[in-house]
Amino acid sequence: MLLTLTTTHRPATDLSHLLHKHPDRAQSFTTSSGTAHVFYPRADEEECTVALVLEVDPVALVRGPGSTLTQYVNDRPYVAGSLLTVALGSVFRTALNGRSKSRPEVAATPLPLTVRVPVLPHRLVERLFTPLGWTAHITPLPLGDGDDSRYADVTLTGTLTLSEALKHLYVLLPVLDGDKHYWVSEDEVDKLLRAGEGWLGTHPDRELITTRYLMRRRPLVQSALSRLADVEEVEPEELDNALVEPKISLAVQRREAILDQLEQVGARSVLDLGCGGGALLRALLEHPEFTRIQGVDVSSSALATAERRLHVDRMSDRQRARLTLRQSSLTYADPELKGYDAAVLMEVVEHLDPDRLPALEHSVFVVARPRTVLVTTPNVEYNALFETLPEGRHRHSDHRFEWTRAEFEDWTDGVARRRGYTVRHLPIGPVDAERGAPTQLAAFTLVEHSSVED
Repeated sequence: MLLTLTTTHRPATDLSHLLHKHPDRAQSFTTSSGTAHVFYPRADEEECTVALVLEVDPVALVRGPGSTLTQYVNDRPYVAGSLLTVALGSVFRTALNGRSKSRPEVAATPLPLTVRVPVLPHRLVERLFTPLGWTAHITPLPLGDGDDSRYADVTLTGTLTLSEALKHLYVLLPVLDGDKHYWVSEDEVDKLLRAGEGWLGTHPDRELITTRYLMRRRPLVQSALSRLADVEEVEPEELDNALVEPKISLAVQRREAILDQLEQVGARSVLDLGCGGGALLRALLEHPEFTRIQGVDVSSSALATAERRLHVDRMSDRQRARLTLRQSSLTYADPELKGYDAAVLMEVVEHLDPDRLPALEHSVFVVARPRTVLVTTPNVEYNALFETLPEGRHRHSDHRFEWTRAEFEDWTDGVARRRGYTVRHLPIGPVDAERGAPTQLAAFTLVEHSSVED
């Protein structure tokens, strides 16, 4: 299946900066359903076109017991729908979220855009896209007997920010198709509200969109519509906050911050050290740019839980080849951890006794020694703002300590100095003027040709 996006904004090659994909080379990304290819048929000052081609593995879609011939012989490898939007959300995630370090002003500017989807169910195209500022040109695809099919070659033109355009496609392509290739759960409500931020609540067909996106699952539809109704009468700035900040848990914000940092450094192979039940592993697997992922934990039961929650037994061969689960202690030197671009210790260090931290430091920063190390830990100063947390108590019964911001910076600065890294400190979650953010993140970067203290 194919989707192309064109702009005549000058210089048109700004599009490649917003998408974080270089126009001079073709790139391929593994997805759960096949391989997504990104390339530029044209990229010059006057016009730039990016193409996203999803090469679907139809056998992988239905591998397992109970498959029938009709499951193998169908239109899924060709019709734009949820398979394509999952690839779009993974490959163009930064642009979808409206972020651009190199062209922030262009990311916020409405651009002349043309989107073409050669095979798309077309019955609702004008009804859904026209209220959003698009003009649709629809060419129905003929059937063998001369009649038109339910599919069409669709071209959309409009002047919108790139983020707006991608969010419209992300929501409405599966809505038009009326199907999804994965189980729809409560998480889909959050995804819908995030992608529908700023436009879904005022769309005249918001109920139709919500119902079809959530596969007519009434409790989810009612939840989504109720949350939309709660914010319809407030100011736009409050609407943004109502849809995004309170509805996203701190755990999700941590994972998003980690993914954002990994994307910024261009990591392709990632260690999840202290992976536990696999929450971060699941997020990493959803992004095809991470081609080699290893989850490490000292607990065999935690690894078994991760394997079960990730449905490793039902993964395609292509997806399974990306993931390794390994039982190992972070306080012992393990040469199998060498050779990765990045290592993540998300809410891990506080579970160790302080006298074991030097051993962890040696294992990660000397033996494994990836180019990037990301460490998150609670900020104990913020604990006073949690109404349900008794004074003097840690956030988790297994935490051996919780650091202030100064204590965390003192430890990370020392590690960086001793092991040949630089380090930056970033907040995660809502920032209080006096107490900082609930989670603190340290991003270590290896200094080339640096020495390591004994």
